[in-house]
Amino acid sequence: MLASISPVGEAARGQRWPITATAYLVASALGGASVGALAGLLGWGLFALVGTPPVGALVAVLVVASIVAVLVDRGALRVQLPSWQRQVDERWLTSYRGWAYGAGFGFQLGAGVLTRIPSAAFHLVLLAAVATGSITAGVLIGLCFGTVRALPLLLAGRHRDPASLNAFHQRMDAAAPVAGRVTTTVVALAAAALTTAAVAVAG
Repeated sequence: MLASISPVGEAARGQRWPITATAYLVASALGGASVGALAGLLGWGLFALVGTPPVGALVAVLVVASIVAVLVDRGALRVQLPSWQRQVDERWLTSYRGWAYGAGFGFQLGAGVLTRIPSAAFHLVLLAAVATGSITAGVLIGLCFGTVRALPLLLAGRHRDPASLNAFHQRMDAAAPVAGRVTTTVVALAAAALTTAAVAVAG
């Protein structure tokens, strides 16, 4: 998506990159918030039916899920998590105005569940939203995810010629493994923080 929505690409299509990028960022945040709200609602409904589990049990589930997510993303655990191979339709780039395909792409990618899921960390995001049993908390979790997922688009904003843009994409491709390690590290730290908090509460 960084390659499709860039100042160079938008200029070639007669569109304005700031408008397209803004629509993408806002829609990605809204997509994440929408899915987070649905996950929080699902948790609320489940807890209403079976009762709210003890906090310790919820924390334990999230810790185990965090460890599994790290192992899956690092390739140490070969588990096929639910996903599908759908991607956004790039024909929109030549069919609609910049704000329209910016918003359409942003919402789908920010929602996470409407396109291919590249990381087990997203399943953890959904589980965390369900575990809150709260629509408000689910919205906040999803909003954070959708916003963070869209932010890399801004990095392309200062590249105004093809040579600079190509070099930028080469650097991004080279940094992909590092980004993966950062993601799994953050998830691992979150699991450690949850464990520490649970022990403190229990004590």
